[in-house]
Order: sequence, then C-alpha cells, then structure tokens
Amino acid sequence: MRELERETVPSPASVAPLVIVGRGRAGRSLARAAERAGIEVRSAGRDDSLEAARSAGAALLCVPDAAIPEACAAIAPVGLRLVGHVSGATTLEALAPATRDGAEAFSVHPLQTFADGETAVQGTPCAVAGSSEAALTYATGLAESLGMRPFEVPEENRAAYHAAASIASNLLVALEESAAALLEKAGVDDARELLAPLVLRTAANWAERGPDALTGPIARGDHETIERHRAALAELAPELLPMYQALAARAERVPA
Repeated sequence: MRELERETVPSPASVAPLVIVGRGRAGRSLARAAERAGIEVRSAGRDDSLEAARSAGAALLCVPDAAIPEACAAIAPVGLRLVGHVSGATTLEALAPATRDGAEAFSVHPLQTFADGETAVQGTPCAVAGSSEAALTYATGLAESLGMRPFEVPEENRAAYHAAASIASNLLVALEESAAALLEKAGVDDARELLAPLVLRTAANWAERGPDALTGPIARGDHETIERHRAALAELAPELLPMYQALAARAERVPA
C-alpha cells in the first residue's frame, strides 16, 4: 500500500498516471483535457478498472453517483494513493472502500454540462474537496491543470450546491422545452429556433446584470397580462399552469 508522503504536496504530474474510470461523456471529456494538459492518463470501464489502476498514482471515478462505492471498491485492492470522484452531490464518504485501505479521497466537480464526450472544460468553475490538505491540494492542482477554476464547497452543503447547479442547467432545459411545447400548441412552428435568441440573450443579460435582467409583465407589474397568460395556459396546456404560477410568484420576489 502506498501512502502519501506527508512532507510533499502531490501534484497531477507527481502521481501520474491518472486512471479515469468511466467512458461516459464526462469521463471522455476529462480524459481529453488531461491528455491536452500533458498528464499521463488511462481510460477504463468498470470491467477493466482494476487492471488499469495497477501501478497508477490516482484514480478519478466518472460514474453515476450510486455506482461510486462499487467502482471504488473494485480498484481499492491496488492501494492507490488518491481516489476521487466527479459527483457534485456526493460527499467523500462514498470513497470509504479506498480510504479504509489508506488512500486519500478527493473530488472535482466541473460546474458544466456535458452534452458529449468532447466538451471543453477550459475556464469552467470546478468544485473541489479533499480528505486532507494534501488531497485537497491535489484536487485543486488537477482542476487547474485542466484549465478549470477551483473553488470549495462545504461537505455538508454539497446536495444544496448540486441542486443549485441542476436548477441552473437541467431544469432550464425542462423550462425551455415547456415554452417550446406551449408555442407549438399556439400554432407556431420551429419553436426552439424562434425562442433560442431570446433564451440566449436573457442568459447573457442575467450573467451581466443579475436580477436587473428581469423584464416583462411581472417586472412591470402588469397583472392583467399575467392573468391572460394564466387563462391561456388553462385552456391550451393546463399541465403547465402550476409551474407558471410557481415561477411567477418567485419572479415577483426577485431580487429577494
């Protein structure tokens, strides 16, 4: 079993090669970023992860959250120095199968959506954590080596952090799909193409101005228009009415 040298601070280069377990979109994208950064990297699936981890310095598990403990247990016997995951909501406790054998635990969660296996991470914020100062230093160094901007999230608040990310990304897609479906029910074709410039401009305005980006009838206090919206939804898409009412109530409280 290899233990971290307490007198030295680990870096991505000093504990190479890095084994990335998981060939999904995030795993492939991070493997490409590591290769471009000059980090020796091996990619593995669950079936060949143990062999790939032999003689490696660190492993990064890019698997679904529920599969982290099992994937960690699969490579624990080789005695890696560092084992990490890329989950935003999962704490380091999921890596207990490796830490019980003396490994240090870390996590790096790119605050990015991975639509494919070639998603660039350059400039992406990245939540990092470590079970020790040395492990945190490694996680921070790995994020920086891949061109990301590391920041810390308290372990007890990881689920809330990830919920915020899901609202900003995953639920945004659900919201826009709802808007597109409503537009099509109103008899307008090519809904996504027509709505995309509005969505992109709104996102840019929010990035630049925060709550001051809010416009439209709610910002103006135009309650008559809002009531017409509700009536139209009740007729054409009643399933969307609760969502509209909840979001309208939240919008009325912006910037609270």
